[in-house]
This record gives sequence, structure tokens and C-alpha cells, in this order.
Amino acid sequence: MAITRATYCTRERVKQAADIKLTAHNDWQVDDAIEAAADAVDGLLHRVFYTTLTTRFFDWPNFQGTYPWKIYLDAAELADVTGTVPVVTTGGSSPVTIPAANIKWGPWNYAPPYTRIELDRSSSSAFGLGNTPQQDVRITGQFGFQDIFAPAGALAAAISDTTSTTTQVTNGAAVGVGDVLKVDTERMLVTDKNAVSTGQTQQGSGVSTTSKADNLLQVTDGTKFFPREVLLLDAERMLVIDIAGNNVSVQRAYDGTTIATHTGATVYALRQLTVTRGAFGSTAATHLNAASASIAVVPPLVRELALAEAIVEVAQQTGAYAQSQGDGESKVTKIGNGLPDLRARCYTQYGRKARQRTV
Repeated sequence: MAITRATYCTRERVKQAADIKLTAHNDWQVDDAIEAAADAVDGLLHRVFYTTLTTRFFDWPNFQGTYPWKIYLDAAELADVTGTVPVVTTGGSSPVTIPAANIKWGPWNYAPPYTRIELDRSSSSAFGLGNTPQQDVRITGQFGFQDIFAPAGALAAAISDTTSTTTQVTNGAAVGVGDVLKVDTERMLVTDKNAVSTGQTQQGSGVSTTSKADNLLQVTDGTKFFPREVLLLDAERMLVIDIAGNNVSVQRAYDGTTIATHTGATVYALRQLTVTRGAFGSTAATHLNAASASIAVVPPLVRELALAEAIVEVAQQTGAYAQSQGDGESKVTKIGNGLPDLRARCYTQYGRKARQRTV
């Protein structure tokens, strides 16, 4: 089953962190776990940590027990009001746009996220221009907790249409399955990764034997590789640990593959992405080769909770949800024992709290 939602940790991160012998054949299992973990985080914290450009509807007047110039957004919090300026209308089926200059977004000392809208009381703008209170106010904007992106290399090939679902990036370590990828103004959901040729071949005698100590891969241009990137030589996958000049230190027989001998092998890297185009309310577009790529940033504590939830889920699946797993010295009896503390810390920091109102 392919990834269908933004996750807060990636397939790659789980496989690198889990003390479980995961292989490429476990990808579907890990994908299920990171989606389930993201669902669990959303449910615990009562908010989402990715953004969607969409329209939300609000009744006015309502029963929030507040002033007539103010509306609380509840779970429909806004992540951004400057880069993507929200459009606010009132009037139901015959909407009137409220000028952005007449709107104040709050709480102004603590946002984002923005959890309420207030009309400038010195202006003539007002809510309630429709025939009924139902869906009188509509807000179109970037809804979610935060709208922050971090650099993730660039496209390694142009995207020449709006329908292709595969693309290549220059840095396979910077983008993972489950990430929200942004190129220009288009946002994409990364649903899978595959190997593609780097255009380089194995140099010298490194990684030519079946000894795990033989772990120094020589290439023609070491600047084109990145730590934590997964390489493929023949049928063996290797994890990049470090790079010094044109020498790439690797972990042999990674991802459940079998260590093998290699001579002048083509070096492949997991840089080809399968993506959902025009995701999260964006519009699919064409993009030039070398266009900058970035990924959505998830708060560190949220990312760690999602990672922990996913690792425990994978371990529970492989152990048939038993309370203890393994035998002898390898027996484990307290799987996920540290999760309650991590959940509590995450909720304290990021949980959306209830607001008192009239009923």
C-alpha cells in the first residue's frame, strides 16, 4: 500500500534507527507504521504538522462566547498569514471579501499557528452579511501548525509536464518517503524511492571483497554523494557513513542485501522519487532542471515521537503484538516502555488545548 498522507518521520529514518533486521521487503510494513504513527500523533496533539491550502467555513454569529468581531478557528488553525495571505469573505452564497488590512490574526504575540481572527474595530468591515449564520465566513489559506521548509538539494532532471509521478533529486539522503517536497510553488507527497545511476563507477580496489571491513568506496567525484544516502552496486546496497575527498565510507550489506564482490560497478543511488503531484492544495506545474527542492520541517519533539511510535509498531508487528519478544539473552519484555513519557512531553509542548466556551 502506497503512502497516502504526510508522515512526521520517514521510511529511511525508521530503518536506520530500528534495532530490527529490516530489508527492502519490509518497506510496506514500515510505510504502514509511519502512517499509523502520524495518525497517533495527530490524535494525541489535536493538530496536524503539515499545511494544506484550502478553504474552511465558520458560522456567524456562533456560540463561541466571544466578541462579535472575533472568531476562534479551533482546529482550523493557520500556519501562515504573510507568505500566503488568507482571503476572508463573509456573506454565504454572495460573499464579500474583507480587505486584508482590516483583519488582525491572533494571538499576535505567540503565533504561528494563528488560532483566531479579529476585525480591526476602527474599520467598517463586519461579519454576518449572509441570509443565515451558516457558513457565513470563509477563510482560504495555509492551514496547519507551521509552514517551514528546509533545503533538500535540487532536481536532477526537469519535470516537463504536470502529470508525471516520478522525479529525480541530487541528494537522496535529504528527502525520504513520507516527506512533503516543495519545488517552486508545487508541493508533492513522496510515496516511494528507487535507485538511479549517479553517472559514476567504482574506482580502485575498495569494496571488491566480501569483507565488511572492506568499506571504502572510491569514486570519481565525492562531492556528488551525501552521508546517510543509500547506494547500490550490483545487487548490494550500502549506506554512506562519511565522505573524504573521493573516498566514500560505507556500511556494507545494508537493507538486508547480501555482501558481494564488485569490480568497476556502476554506482546507483536512491534518488528517484515517486510523488503525488499537486498535493496539499498546490497546483502541479513544470520545473526546470536544478530547481531548488525543500522539505517541510516537523518540530523535533514531534518527529521523535512519530519515530518512536513507528519503531514500536514495527517491532510489535514482527512479534505478533506479544508483551515479550525473543528468547534467552535477546528477550525483550518492555517494548515501548518509554513512550508514555515521550507522549507526555510532546503533549505539554505541542498539544492543542481545549478552550472554554458557552454550550
